[in-house]
Amino acid sequence: MELKEIQNLIKFVAKSGASEVKLEMEDIKITIKTGDGENTTIVQQMPMGAPMMAAAPIAAIPVAPVAGTDAPAASNDEDSKYITVKSPIIGTFYRKPSPDKPNFAEVGQTIAEGDVLCIIEAMKLFNEIESEVSGKIVKILVDDSSPVEFDQPLFLVDPS
Repeated sequence: MELKEIQNLIKFVAKSGASEVKLEMEDIKITIKTGDGENTTIVQQMPMGAPMMAAAPIAAIPVAPVAGTDAPAASNDEDSKYITVKSPIIGTFYRKPSPDKPNFAEVGQTIAEGDVLCIIEAMKLFNEIESEVSGKIVKILVDDSSPVEFDQPLFLVDPS
């Protein structure tokens, strides 16, 4: 496993909110633990037959925000008056409950607090994402059936 792949794995685990992830392959065993702060460590152990390398834990590189997770429209002054509904989990974004049903929410639709806006599938579980605000949907920022990251903007809502 290359260093770049390990760094990407660290970033993924940090975003997922998991407290510990273990990965075992033929020649390597990796455990990633995240604490309350930004302390992420990796412990690598080679099998007994392999040549030994440094056994000390490697400190992770601080995780920087990934480009593209912030809504490009949010930087506009015009869009700053809108509330951004963000993804609470990593998964696949769906606008409707099933292929033969209508979309939960459309642009221009007025929504109330508690209305279901979409579904995010994570590990074969379908999680209904409810609105925490009332208002009018101005923009849908994610395409149907596309993967979403934790805290990725999904909708822009005009609260007025």
